[in-house]
Amino acid sequence: MSRAVLALDQGTTSSRAILFDGSGRVLGIDQVEFPQHFPRPGWVEHDPHEILDSQLRAARGVLEKTGMAPAEVAAVGITNQRETALVWDRTTGEPIHRAIVWQSRQTAPLCEALRRRGLEAEVRARTGLVIDAYFSATKIRFILDAVPGAQERAERGELCFGTVDTWLVYRLTGGRVHVTEPSNASRTMLYNIHTGEWDELLLSELRIPRAMLPEVRDSSGLFGVTDTELLGAELPIAGIAGDQQAALFGQSCLEPGRAKNTYGTGCFLLMNTGGEAPRSENGLVTTIAWRLGGRTTYALEGSIFVAGAAVQWLRDGLGVVSRADETEALARSVGDTGGVYLVPAFAGLGAPYWDERARGALVGLTRGTGRAQVVRAALEAIAYQTRDVLECVEGDSGIRAGSLRVDGGACRNDFLMEFQADILGIPVRRPAVLEVTSLGAAALAGLAVGFFRDPSALEGLTGEGERIFEPRMDAARREALYAGWKRAVERAREWEAG
Repeated sequence: MSRAVLALDQGTTSSRAILFDGSGRVLGIDQVEFPQHFPRPGWVEHDPHEILDSQLRAARGVLEKTGMAPAEVAAVGITNQRETALVWDRTTGEPIHRAIVWQSRQTAPLCEALRRRGLEAEVRARTGLVIDAYFSATKIRFILDAVPGAQERAERGELCFGTVDTWLVYRLTGGRVHVTEPSNASRTMLYNIHTGEWDELLLSELRIPRAMLPEVRDSSGLFGVTDTELLGAELPIAGIAGDQQAALFGQSCLEPGRAKNTYGTGCFLLMNTGGEAPRSENGLVTTIAWRLGGRTTYALEGSIFVAGAAVQWLRDGLGVVSRADETEALARSVGDTGGVYLVPAFAGLGAPYWDERARGALVGLTRGTGRAQVVRAALEAIAYQTRDVLECVEGDSGIRAGSLRVDGGACRNDFLMEFQADILGIPVRRPAVLEVTSLGAAALAGLAVGFFRDPSALEGLTGEGERIFEPRMDAARREALYAGWKRAVERAREWEAG
């Protein structure tokens, strides 16, 4: 008798495993951290064996904690850090190089060379992405160049490439299955999001052999079964999605116009655009959300560089607070910021400004400004930046968001969520269970094996117990505050000399 679905949530610094029952309730969680490797400044790498080992330990740990027999698990779903690239020997399963992590900037020179060759427009048109070291393609090229003989081995079909989902499936199935799905494939800078195929022009330009690449299947369906000795039973791997797309699915953003924002160190805001793949005029990314039953759903994605990191700066850099959870009470202790704005452009500004020379600014200070006003300004800045990005998404898609669904650690701050609703002028919806990324992976797997009825049933999993923050601010004040934010941003722009 199946009692649960097991979600494997493979992240950048840790691997987690979560068991969900048929009502979407969390039965148990286990988490295992693993080391980060920094061979040079700006380079970030992972040991593929440490990724696999940490994920297996977490999976075994949650089964042990809950007393769940492996045979009672209906299916396994996988969600993963995106863009991280791995290359391994097809026969032995041994990596030929450390994984190059999505954060790593070590392939920036390769990206610059592609731009000089005039490929920016082709990459944008075919993949929905911009040329950047963030994505997987140049990481593959780096590994093939760095390891002697790797190019020739790849051309002979002896090497496999995969993002983290592909690596986990390959090893969990004993090397029998080399697959991915569209949400991850669309982050490689090699996948044509319009044709649903690996793009021959981009493969040729980067000299990446087609034989290295995994088969791309629907996001929900049977990918393979785990080896019995790994988890104690042959468990069907039946759902996969990259972490942000899994959160979109887990938040029940199944219809065009539904949007979610994940509040972490930065923010990832995605809107479901349905069967349309709109081209962004604001530097956003067009990506595949998922593919179900052969039908592709697209999304627009915008990133905010600094969100929770601004609160970390208040705590660790300025010593204004000793704990992040102090910020809510401090923000509520004053009626407003007294005209103070914090523009947290510590690493430049993203959409819609795209200003690498912008730097952080704290403006509007008076003798009456105290730490409460500064803390409130930091929280409000997260909400203002979210409006910036949501307006870009709405403009590119032609779709007005009716509400914003939220997850991530900072969304636990009620003040921030109330102000977010006020400054957007739409409801903000926070689910009772914040493990929506893992829930999305579990739901994709559960749908494939009949554990969950159909995608519409997901609404019931996330809707029960959610809290809705309704906007209460009048429109005139909302627009006046936002206009002040725009003025503050202008003060921060182009600060560093070019």
